[in-house]
Amino acid sequence: MAALLSLDGVNAGYGSFAALFDVSLDVEHGEAVGVVGPNGAGKTTLMRVISGLLPPRSGRIVLEGESLAGAPAYRVAAAGIAHVPENRRLFPRLTVEENLRMGAYLPAARRAFAERVAWVYELFPRLKERRQQVAGTLSGGEQQMVAIGRALMSKPKLLLMDEPSAGLAPLVVEQVFELVKRIRAEGFTVLIVEQNVRQVLAVVDRAYLLETGRIKLAGTSAALKQNSVIQQSYLGL
Repeated sequence: MAALLSLDGVNAGYGSFAALFDVSLDVEHGEAVGVVGPNGAGKTTLMRVISGLLPPRSGRIVLEGESLAGAPAYRVAAAGIAHVPENRRLFPRLTVEENLRMGAYLPAARRAFAERVAWVYELFPRLKERRQQVAGTLSGGEQQMVAIGRALMSKPKLLLMDEPSAGLAPLVVEQVFELVKRIRAEGFTVLIVEQNVRQVLAVVDRAYLLETGRIKLAGTSAALKQNSVIQQSYLGL
């Protein structure tokens, strides 16, 4: 069976600045895949290219046989890709439930709103307790739950998570990766970019190392944990 998502030779950048060079990667149905690497490696650019926020300069992006290279973000969302952006990007003055409603703007999701929101509350009971609370007043971990819940409202084929642990306290980081495990247990396919290499390798099946816009290593999470480059540069071993 073909991969759910396939990138082949993708180049991208901003103006005269090139950020991604000949990036190729695959995500299979039901997998959790990580893209790890230092700050400035091009991880957020990669997510923006996949979700249609930044058109690639060249290369192929295919979701279930459908070419998405250069497609506008609304078409990518309609094809089944939901993006949890870095720093969450909630609507801080709207309530938790209003933020979740924003994730259900696709016609199919709008029709199933009551059923979807009940399911998100089942997944994250804390959000049900806070559903009428203004999102900007929530803790960092709760805000991350809202951002993930909002993306899940469209029941996406692929969930993109951009630096979910960024700016959070260590205890909250652990909670966020527990959320990732819970989403995986629900059968979702996840592509997660993250600087926190140790944590992400504990929850994904496979990972790619992205440095200076290029894929430098790829393998199972177990193999990468044993790789000397990863151990020295990212795990402090």
